[in-house]
Amino acid sequence: MAQDVRALICEMAQENPLWGAPRIHGELLKLGVQVSQATVAKYLERPARPPSQTWRTFLANHATQIVAADFFVVPTATCRLLFVRVLLAHDRRRIVHVAVTPHPTAAWTAQQFREAFPWDQAPRYVIHDRDLAFQAATASAKAMGIEVVRTAPHSPWQNLYRAVDRLITPRVPRSCDRAECLGLRTILKSYVVYYMNARTHLSLGKDSPQSRPVSPPVGRVCSIREVGGLHHRYERCAA
Repeated sequence: MAQDVRALICEMAQENPLWGAPRIHGELLKLGVQVSQATVAKYLERPARPPSQTWRTFLANHATQIVAADFFVVPTATCRLLFVRVLLAHDRRRIVHVAVTPHPTAAWTAQQFREAFPWDQAPRYVIHDRDLAFQAATASAKAMGIEVVRTAPHSPWQNLYRAVDRLITPRVPRSCDRAECLGLRTILKSYVVYYMNARTHLSLGKDSPQSRPVSPPVGRVCSIREVGGLHHRYERCAA
């Protein structure tokens, strides 16, 4: 392998400590660098990760009609909690909807379904865990023709594309109530743009949800900071 490709692999690994060989290999493919994933793994000085779990038959057969729903909590600088609702489509791992609130009331939770899906574009299934926060949205989902599927207790593997697992833990927002929500929303919006247009996925053939073009293998490789430097995107720069 050429020395410059080895150096590029090491640079990507250093700038993105959580990336494994599949993610780095996907970035290299988008740069027009033809190298195998096994070769990328060879030059990564880190322990091998276990393979991802296999798809269940239900998920494989209905992937285009499934949306995963989840909550996660972000503690702020003032020891308050902000609740984030995420809806993720299974077909191309698209982030369908993200919402933030300091008070996740039943009315707010149900409203997120109505905002996320126009009446003629609702999915057939929504999968979520048994968190009581989802109970308020069940009636709204059924009214829109959506079948709610709850996973078994303590079985997160039943929803292989858990929405929270596809998002970062955002940096702590600023300290006043309104700024906390606005700061977190800004971070999430910037991550959604990165996730949809740049982040490569193994199940999508090392492509992003919004298909990302391959750069011609000519010119210097430039590192572009994303989400405040938490992630990076790599492009060919003009000479």
